[in-house]
Amino acid sequence: MTGFQEFLLTGGPALWAIAALSVVTLALILWKLWDMARLGAWSRGPAEAAVASWQSGAGQGALVPLAGRSGLRSRMLRRAIEARLDPAMTDAQAREDTARIAKGALMQARRGLRALELIATIAPLIGLLGTVLGMIEAFQALQAAGNRADPAALAGGIWQALLTTAAGMAVAIPASMALSWYDSICERVQADMEDLATRVFTSGGR
Repeated sequence: MTGFQEFLLTGGPALWAIAALSVVTLALILWKLWDMARLGAWSRGPAEAAVASWQSGAGQGALVPLAGRSGLRSRMLRRAIEARLDPAMTDAQAREDTARIAKGALMQARRGLRALELIATIAPLIGLLGTVLGMIEAFQALQAAGNRADPAALAGGIWQALLTTAAGMAVAIPASMALSWYDSICERVQADMEDLATRVFTSGGR
């Protein structure tokens, strides 16, 4: 039996559950990093170039920097410019349609974050549950031993029980940090979208 298996057996079922959560957490963090990169969460250049072109009066030419771009900002901005250029749409309709695209893009950017939030919440609780169950078991053994109770054995049972609390916190902390970081990225993307859309709708013309 390996040392890792012994460690899991020491902590009991709660530690097994936390170990599984740690694997899921790592997978979610890495997948979300790839997803954010794929969605162009850090790519603002093409959108800025398109807005600058629009503000200079390029009209349809403002769409050129966005050609082939599928990033969050680019998708929203492409729709905003197209809506502004569409004579069949009023400004109010164009704004509503742009807002619809922006909301969909932001929902896509936030995929997986609820799962990280859930892990950050339940991992310490599972650890605490494991500790409580371990303490109950340790004190039951102490009661059964009566006058022959060994303080060393009791201390060993207690530290083994506390392992699950430490493990739960070790999973929750990186999950919370990743969640906060990804949340800040989504907020930045949202702010950029609002800024870009405002510049399109307050300048240029049909």
